Amino acid sequence: MIPQVPQRARRGRRAAAAGLALATLVLAGCTQAQQRGFLPGRADGQEVTSQTERITNLWVGSWTVLVLVGLMIWGLTIWCAVAYRRRKNDTGFPVQLRYHVPLELMFTLVPVVMVLTFFYFTQRDAREIEMHVAEPDYTVNVVAKQWSWDINYVDQNVHEPAGIQSFATGEVDAEGNDAAADALPTLYLPVGQSVEFRLDSRDVVHSFWVVDFLYKKDMMPGHTNSFQVTPTTEGVYAGKCAELCGEYHSDMLFNVVVVSQEEFDAHMEELRQQGNEGQLGVDLNRNQEEWSMREKHDDAGPRYTEETASTGTEGENE
Repeated sequence: MIPQVPQRARRGRRAAAAGLALATLVLAGCTQAQQRGFLPGRADGQEVTSQTERITNLWVGSWTVLVLVGLMIWGLTIWCAVAYRRRKNDTGFPVQLRYHVPLELMFTLVPVVMVLTFFYFTQRDAREIEMHVAEPDYTVNVVAKQWSWDINYVDQNVHEPAGIQSFATGEVDAEGNDAAADALPTLYLPVGQSVEFRLDSRDVVHSFWVVDFLYKKDMMPGHTNSFQVTPTTEGVYAGKCAELCGEYHSDMLFNVVVVSQEEFDAHMEELRQQGNEGQLGVDLNRNQEEWSMREKHDDAGPRYTEETASTGTEGENE
């Protein structure tokens, strides 16, 4: 005699298969933005650096688990409210249980296991992201200042022109383009080459953030932070300061351009021909005239200077 599968088991299998098919259909219809958990990234789905896939997987995996746990808790809560509701014919009080050891153990062990699991995957990925190789292909030193950036290419011993704050943030020109784009400091990186970033601050705490790199690092006066990454896709990527650093924090923007090795070498030679040899260090005084953004942009609005402090007037434009 062939054993028969209970009707309830067959229905359960059908429901599981239908749920799996529905989940597959939903995931297949997701856009690139939805698949990466709405994290910043390229519209074509290409990974920007050697670490973006790892960061995205950790983010999406964590939220997937949290959503499933949340749905399970809400489902059990609603089921309990319905299944154990008071009926018309009920009298007195329901059975009062002072202890329920298996349930209490579950409420204790499940959160502990979840937290330890999250800790393991976070520690594993953070270790890889923060890993430094002995000899990176290139080293870049970025110096933050209120409110712009100085960019040094250490191995080539050249630097970008000193960063000037843009006061056109959020504005558009006659053609509808970002009015501040051409004035922003620009950092060039060769595609497929490991780069070590050494980060310094000239005045207050800043934070170096290339949005599509999915990574940011604080920059503190008197201390050099560093990280390494390999850009994997050519393109132009927006960067900004991610630490509130004063009045014009929102203007502290920059661009990162990932180019081929040939274009990178040509840009280094161009900087050398322009006389931008050497390094812009943290010892530069931001109040010196040649580095002053206040003197160059008098039309930007009120400014607090040594002159206005002594006269008692603040920021009158000449």
